[in-house]
Order: sequence, then C-alpha cells, then structure tokens
Amino acid sequence: MNRASPQATSSSFPGPMHSLVRAFERLVRRVLRQTDAGLNRLYGWRHNPLYQSGTIVVLLFLVLLVTGLWLLLFYRVGAPWDSVARLTANRWTGNWVRGLHRYSSDAAVVAAVVHAVRMVAQGRSWGPRLLAWVSGMVLLGLLFVCGVTGFVMVWDGFGAELALEGARIVDALPILSEPISRAFVGERPIQGVFFFLNLFLHIAIPLAMGLGLWLHVSRLARPVLLPPQALARGLVLLLLAVAVIWPLAMAPEASPFSRPEFVAVDWFYGFWLPLTRPLPGAAVWALGIIVTATFVFFPSWAHRRGAERPPPSTVDAALCTGCRQCGLDCPFDAITMLPRTDGRADVVADVDPALCVSCGICAGSCAPMGVGPPGRTGRDQLETIRRFMADPVRRPDQVVVIACGHGAGALTADLEAAGSAVYAVDCAGNLHTSVVEYAIRAGAAGVLVLACPPRDCKNREGPLWLEQRIYHEREAELQARVDRDRVAVAHAAAGERAVALGALHQFQAALARLVPPTAEAEIQVEAVCEPAAEEEVTR
Repeated sequence: MNRASPQATSSSFPGPMHSLVRAFERLVRRVLRQTDAGLNRLYGWRHNPLYQSGTIVVLLFLVLLVTGLWLLLFYRVGAPWDSVARLTANRWTGNWVRGLHRYSSDAAVVAAVVHAVRMVAQGRSWGPRLLAWVSGMVLLGLLFVCGVTGFVMVWDGFGAELALEGARIVDALPILSEPISRAFVGERPIQGVFFFLNLFLHIAIPLAMGLGLWLHVSRLARPVLLPPQALARGLVLLLLAVAVIWPLAMAPEASPFSRPEFVAVDWFYGFWLPLTRPLPGAAVWALGIIVTATFVFFPSWAHRRGAERPPPSTVDAALCTGCRQCGLDCPFDAITMLPRTDGRADVVADVDPALCVSCGICAGSCAPMGVGPPGRTGRDQLETIRRFMADPVRRPDQVVVIACGHGAGALTADLEAAGSAVYAVDCAGNLHTSVVEYAIRAGAAGVLVLACPPRDCKNREGPLWLEQRIYHEREAELQARVDRDRVAVAHAAAGERAVALGALHQFQAALARLVPPTAEAEIQVEAVCEPAAEEEVTR
C-alpha cells in the first residue's frame, strides 16, 4: 500500500550552485575519508569522535548546564566583573569549574560544525532530513548567541568589545529613539538591567535549545543522544584536565574611559569582530542576511535532482503479511501499519514518501520481499545476484565481497586485485539475506559483507540490522541451511584499505581449510515470513 509520491519540481539539469555543492561534498568526503581512517586506527570505530560529533554536542550541552548552574550561584548582576573575579580566584570551587564551562563551550562549537559538515558530505541535509538540518542551524545559532551573552556577563575587555560591536550593529536599524551605544560611552554607569538581560538570555536560550534538540531528532526512530560511556568519560576528563592545567585568568575590567592595547579574544565566539568592524552597520546586516540565506537555502542546492534522486520505498500489498518488521526496522519512522482494504485479515505496511529517505533497510527486513525502493527490493536483489553469479568472468571458488557503496565500495579495485568478486550495495542494511544464501549455493567460496562502521552508517542502523539478520535470527534472517563458516561480516570505511584487505585475507585463509564448495544446479530461494514480536526494539 502506498501514498502518492510528491512530484519532483526541480529540473534534472543541475544549476551552478548545485554543481558547486556536489564538488564541495566530494572534497569533504576525501578529507573525512583519510581523517576517519586515522582516528579509527587510534580509537577504533566505536570511539571515533568524528562519528559521534552530534552526540558529543549533547554531552557538552549537559556539561555546560551543570557547570553553569554552579557558576550562577556566585554571579552578581550588580557587580559582574568583581563576582567573576572572586570566583576565578578560588582554585578549588571556582576556577576549574569556570574553565570547564569555557572549554566545553568552545568544544561544542567545534563538534557542532563538524557534525554539520559531515551531514553535508553524506548528503543528509535535504528531503525528509530538511527539518533536522534547519533545526540544527537554529541550534548552532542559539549556541553562538548564548556563548556571546556569557562573555558579556564577565564584563572584561572581550565582553565589552562584543557588547559595543553588537550595539553598533543594532543601532543601524531605525527602530530605537536613542542609540544603544550611548550606554557604553561613560555618560552614566551601565545599568544593572543590561547585565540582567544578558543573564536572562544566558539562562533562557538553553531552555529553547532543549526544545530545538527534541525537534532536531523528532523524525528519527530510536535516536541516540549521548556518545559511548568510555568516549564521554574520556572527553569530560580531557576538558577537566585542560581546565586544571591551563587555568583561566581574569582580564582587566572593562572601562569606557580606557581601552587596553591587547584584548584576549575567544575566536570561537569572536571570529566575526574583525569582519564587521570595518563595515557600516547596514552592510553588516546585509552580510548577515546573505549568510543566513545561504544556510537556509543550502538544502535546495544540495538535494538530488532527476535521476540522482532515489525514489521512496513502495509496498506490494499482495506480498505483505503484516509482520510489522519493516516498520520496526525503519530508522526514520516512515512506515506504519494500516488496516487492509482487500478483504484479507490483519494489516498492511504503508510508506510515507515525505519521511522515506530511500535507505532500503525495509527491503532487507522483508522476508517475502514485498517492500523496498523500486529496483532494490529483495526480489530485485535476487535477480541481480543471479546475473552476477552467472557472469562468465566469475570463478566458482571466488570469495564474493558485498561492499557498501558509501564505504568499502570505494575499494573495489583493491578487493578485486586480491582475488575477490565485489558485489556493491547501496547500504548493508538494504541487503536481503537471500542474496547471501544464493551466492553460497551458486558456488561462491564464501561471502564477506563489508559494512560501514556502525556509528557512521549513512542510514543510521544498516550494519546493526544486517548483523542481527545474519547471526541472531532477526526477521528476515539468514536461513539455517546456509553454512555460517562461509559467511563473515566486517566493518571498513572508505579510507580503510588495510582493514578491508585484512578482513578479506583472514576470511580467505579460513575458507582454505574448508571443503571446496559445490554449486547447485537449480537454486530455489524461498521467501518465508514468521510473525515478528511487536515490542519496541532498542539499540
């Protein structure tokens, strides 16, 4: 059962901005390919911080909340600099807490930017992911504004520079009868309401960010909000060590009658000062509108067009048994079960094309092979593997490497040079286990599935469900008749040539100890579906 898919409104021919974004994506992918491989060698894919950039931001947000609440107990609106100075002078309960707060805020900006760039490189900013992109940009903006208000609250030279430049920019708008900048020229003491307003924003913005975070993950099934415990502990301890080893010092208090020759700038939040100072206020507003529009309209330039755009999944109602497994496995909650209208009992799967990202994981989860993107359902995959195994260039004793197109598929030439036959798939989670069974029964020495590292799957849960189907009898499981000694699963990113080849050589050595395979003359792969449990599946 299917809802109507929305009509494509964009042209099949890419415009200049579309081509520029594609080039940017390719460049970032090349950089990340090598960086990911290096960090995987150091930490392993389970604890690679680049794979956890989004969850690291949430972790740092919690650290900022805890340390911020403690610092708030000592802050005085009537004496902002003095209260922060007393706090900073206390090495036991003040300085290191303030340092942890400061360094965590800087690290949060870095992690958020890395997360956004990674989403761009993986093509995850458009279509059903548009809400996550827009809400993520809003969260990044709120994080920036919250940090600026925090520095202004200290009221040292840097805080005053932020306040003065911000007031000058606001004064360019013809909405106030008296320029805000006059409050900082020394005609009269700065009123406490100014610092109270900064304090209010510094507290209110994190509350809005909590709502924004909920919106950011609202279209994800089983969202993971925090990094693995070992990585989380290590990161917090690292920031704590930095706060202790490099304690913060107080800069002189801001004064309207003197400006220091040198102002220590936190470039994570003050990078814009050298850019805006030489410009008139109106030009700054124009520049800000352009930058904001660039981020807002970025998904319209990044989204796939024409033949590039993968179609959403469809459901063959005649084959659907109502087992609910496709809905349980869908990483984006794009599949629901509806009452049947064809006279049969039970329910039928229904795909919402507005939520479907065409990951194809539903195809791998459907035992009767009745759901999936056009051309990538289980039945389509069986036809493809039949042609693949019947190709005259295949040696009957070759290892078939099923490689994810977003990962080890980039290493096809190296894998083939090592003696394997490479069968590319769009995502390991899209792979139907009947493909593995058919390759074994057709005479392959073995099947090695090279999936992306689970924490960097473009479709979130592909490697997880693949392993569950092959080794833990998750619907649609690899049938018991298939020799498990001839099947292996490994994880390799696009830049991990040594890892992929190492897994292949190890598998080839293990297969060499087995009896040579025999191809079956006629292969019939049955589509069987057992009712799945309806309870919620957790990671």
